[in-house]
Amino acid sequence: MNVVIVGAEPAGEGRYSPAKCTGTNSRVITGYPDLSKISTSFAERQNLTIRMGMRRFTRLTNAFSKKLENHMLAIALYFMHYNFVRPHKTLANPYPRTPAMAAGITNRIWTIEDIVTLAQ
Repeated sequence: MNVVIVGAEPAGEGRYSPAKCTGTNSRVITGYPDLSKISTSFAERQNLTIRMGMRRFTRLTNAFSKKLENHMLAIALYFMHYNFVRPHKTLANPYPRTPAMAAGITNRIWTIEDIVTLAQ
């Protein structure tokens, strides 16, 4: 696997330009992955879903977390909603389901009130 090393983002007028590549590091990752399930499409789709669902992940925004703890809690809340509350159309056969229902973790679609009760 090659890891790309980039420099700092440009400031001022050029801030919309990508950072300059300053080098790469190669390293070996071992294991026995299922080659039929390897796809960057899954990771890119998840990245887009997160950016569209959480303002703090879009570029040049003021909706950012000032503390790491707040950032981690916001991400946890987002994924709780994504997996337990929001039915996914691709899982709707034979009935509307959430990813948690499809995985057998729960047998119902949760509500926001359920998450708030769990957090107390």
